[in-house]
Amino acid sequence: MQKIREHRQTFLGWLDTRSFSLPAVEKILAYGAPVGAMIEHHGQLARCMDRLQQLIQDEEKQGRVLAAGTVVLADTLTESSGRFARSWHAPEGGVWLAMAWPDILLPEFARLLPFAVGIACCRTVRQHGIDARLKWVNDLLVNGKKLAGILCTTMQSPSGDRYHLIGIGINSNNQVFPRELQDTATSLSLELSREINLAELVGCLLAELHWSLGLLHYDEEQALEQGEGCEQGRASLLLGFWQELCDTVGRQVEYGFDIQQKPLYQAHAREVDPCGGLVMELADGSTVTEYSGEIVYL
Repeated sequence: MQKIREHRQTFLGWLDTRSFSLPAVEKILAYGAPVGAMIEHHGQLARCMDRLQQLIQDEEKQGRVLAAGTVVLADTLTESSGRFARSWHAPEGGVWLAMAWPDILLPEFARLLPFAVGIACCRTVRQHGIDARLKWVNDLLVNGKKLAGILCTTMQSPSGDRYHLIGIGINSNNQVFPRELQDTATSLSLELSREINLAELVGCLLAELHWSLGLLHYDEEQALEQGEGCEQGRASLLLGFWQELCDTVGRQVEYGFDIQQKPLYQAHAREVDPCGGLVMELADGSTVTEYSGEIVYL
């Protein structure tokens, strides 16, 4: 854990903050400071998300609240899953973690949490010299193959407190995938032809999460001060950075809420609106905007 914390401090010093004034940087870093407040490491778990939920319940039984930003790490997962309960291959060599974040954002900004996590993961990978891109909302792709998976869910504790649970899996030093994933998945070591220092990778990821989640809260603060939100057309600071990393706009896509089970239609991805919705143009020239679901590139 000490190595991870040291690497995190190093990467915090390397963050590109040139777009912001010093007071803004200080606020953003203060908002994101709880990230990694506690880190629990396991050799093997069924799911990091399950362990986080257990920690939340255990703390409540003691009359306490789980520290915001608590992270659970595991070397391997035996029952890992992503969206729609799809299984996620999580052997030794990857980065598998989950983090708890209190649900204190306004709904407009809570909806942007997956975008913030996507930015953090993409920047982490790009710091290792890989030209990763985001596919709406936060699929992390390298040369068309999936490098990382992100799952954001919300839970309510027995006493009524609500948490965002953020699950992240990054294929790092693992190089062998099940047959059904061999053509669609990749890892950092496969792309770089060398092994990755996992403590350094996790430290970098925590630093980027520190910044991205801090920026999300700062964005909310700015919107409140300005008295307008995305529905009034306000351009989100966070979405601006996300769009620099996303390659979805301009692509021909197929959309579905659960694309593997029920693809719904094909369209041209025209833009991402100020609330994070994907605006798509159908073959008849009409447009539709989706705020959830998923796409594949055609």
